[in-house]
Amino acid sequence: MPANLTPQYRKAEQAYRQATSPQEELDCLEIMLREIPKHKGTDKLQSDLKQKISKVKNDISDGAKKPTSDAQSGFKIPHQGAGRVVLIGPPNSGKSQFLTAVTRATPEVADYPFTTRDPIPGMMAFEDVMIQVIDTPPITNDVMDQNMVNLVRGADIVLLFIDLGNDDCAEDIAAILDRFNDGKTRLANDTYLDEEDIGRSYTRTYAIYNKTDDSDSAGRREWINEVCPIAFKSFDISATTGTGLDEVRDAVFRALDVVRVYTKMPTQKEANFDKPFTIKRGETLVELSQLIHKDVAESFKFAKVWGINVHDGTQVKGDYVPADKDIVEIHC
Repeated sequence: MPANLTPQYRKAEQAYRQATSPQEELDCLEIMLREIPKHKGTDKLQSDLKQKISKVKNDISDGAKKPTSDAQSGFKIPHQGAGRVVLIGPPNSGKSQFLTAVTRATPEVADYPFTTRDPIPGMMAFEDVMIQVIDTPPITNDVMDQNMVNLVRGADIVLLFIDLGNDDCAEDIAAILDRFNDGKTRLANDTYLDEEDIGRSYTRTYAIYNKTDDSDSAGRREWINEVCPIAFKSFDISATTGTGLDEVRDAVFRALDVVRVYTKMPTQKEANFDKPFTIKRGETLVELSQLIHKDVAESFKFAKVWGINVHDGTQVKGDYVPADKDIVEIHC
């Protein structure tokens, strides 16, 4: 019997993936348990949720008894922009150079390994939308900070960097893939939670073949395809020269599947076209009003919309689903 999981469940599931603390995880899990349809087809999933809730409650209780240090707290970077992209890869694969090229962040860029020791965020522009990009410390067969797994788990997209300037690129990538395949947080062609194991998550991943300007890059690419085939959607770039960066930006934006909504005050003639709000495709004006301010959400009465699917100034209710680049005038 299919689970037929509700939109409310799916929304809580996404929030659970992106939770940055045990309490946030607990809140999401309790919503998921409350929203899950109660029938035989979800018996196992209900049981898994209850077990996970019990475990998280124990973790919270144990954590309250122990002092935490900065090292134990892990990486806590607030979500910003239309989505979160996390860069991973072996040493010297060009992640920091990519971050420098597509954002205003200024990470240290050098030709020696482990230049990046902590996650470094930046904001990447695509047209009038800003997307959060986070560089991370390199991963090797022997080294991967387990706190970084939370960043990958909570990401909308992971960019896996492959160093075509390195003769050991196939071995380096195989080591990274093995590390994630052995854990609960895995790289995949799409983002989802495993309904057979609520603790196992998959994050959409793109393979970024960097340093295509290296004279031996074609031969190394063939070697990777032979000894370590990668099934993820891939892009050929040079973070140094800028080749292929626009294609990556475009693919990231489309994968986030958001729509831009421009807002205007009833007393204004023009909307604010500089900073659109972004919501997931299929979300309604209710979700948009919550992004603007909780007071707007609570006092929402109706809205007027200008867009491709309605006549200019059409009056709509909170369940209206905006299209990309709609102009919305909310009345409270």
